[in-house]
Amino acid sequence: MNRRGIASIAAASLALAACGNETTAAPEATTPASAAPTVTEPLAITHDAGIYVLDGETLKVAHSVALDGFNRVNPAGDDRSVFVSTAAGFQVLDAAAGKLTDITWPGAKPGHVVRHGDKTILFTDGTGEVSSFNPKDLAQGKPQARQYKTARPHHGVAVELADGTMIVTLGTEESRSGALALDASGKEIARNEQCPGVHGEAVAKGDVVALGCEDGVLLFKNGTFEKVASGREYSRIGNQAGSDASPILLGDFKIDKDAELERPENFSLIDTTTNKITVVPMPKGVTYTFRSLGRGPQGEALILGTDGKLHVIDPATAKITSSVPVVAPWSEPLDWQKPRPALFVRGADAYVTEPATKKVHHVDLTTGKVVASGTLDAIPNEISGTVSGH
Repeated sequence: MNRRGIASIAAASLALAACGNETTAAPEATTPASAAPTVTEPLAITHDAGIYVLDGETLKVAHSVALDGFNRVNPAGDDRSVFVSTAAGFQVLDAAAGKLTDITWPGAKPGHVVRHGDKTILFTDGTGEVSSFNPKDLAQGKPQARQYKTARPHHGVAVELADGTMIVTLGTEESRSGALALDASGKEIARNEQCPGVHGEAVAKGDVVALGCEDGVLLFKNGTFEKVASGREYSRIGNQAGSDASPILLGDFKIDKDAELERPENFSLIDTTTNKITVVPMPKGVTYTFRSLGRGPQGEALILGTDGKLHVIDPATAKITSSVPVVAPWSEPLDWQKPRPALFVRGADAYVTEPATKKVHHVDLTTGKVVASGTLDAIPNEISGTVSGH
């Protein structure tokens, strides 16, 4: 099979590490055209003045969308759309045509966008509103969505499983404590409030959901929640990456509660079969950020290190199997909104931004080689793209 045909099993949620957005409202827009996509495998890269849409094969800029401020991008779940988080809420970018549409979910502080199975789930932090829908329906305009509203607005996340079970975090603007599960009719069937600082989610093989805590993870499997403790008083696993091909999740691992900015020297592997967390050291002197985590087509774990290498890890053995040089060594800025190298994975293709040189690079995960690079006019910040077959 051509690697372009490999179903994307990129991380369900490319790490979203902070609360809120400082963005500006989007300009006037139109609904997506029904014509065939005009850009091959579109990528969306944000910068201070807008969004570049690149051809995923050539890495040439196909479109430039003006949009001031700090904006975030996430896959919508189909082959032409990307969600943009603006000050006004979630807005759909027709990346194939290079145009913002008028499909929006208004609300303050648009947060996590989760893709799982045939559903895309939006969580609006400022209102606590959750919307779940089939992204294929975006071709006809704004889809009919399953709606839920949390008891209190908070920086949260939600995911819907194949049987209609929805997992939603619990919290307030001041603190977050755990999650609840709703059945397909919206009835609460389970709850657990033993996950302090709950943040982020990932889904492993077998539809097992993991939510990060400040002392381990909270799993949902077989209809119930199970807390997996790390054994440390503080060990934040706030960002995770899952794969349908593996029962083992990749997570970050931070242990300094008082740090202004902790540059993590270890990562975690969460085995959802044995309920065990394995803490693994990075190569000496190498750290990473919340934009560094991903998964490959065979379930391999991927971490973009500050040594400029894309480290490929076998989750079953916890061993780094290869390290692909991609960018020059770099360091994490104190401000989480500032650019730093970022990773986006789509099937067997990994894309890495390099703010220092205004470049973006394409790594073929099958061969472990950089196969293309492109140069931008502005400094790249976040990177995302379209996906299909997930």
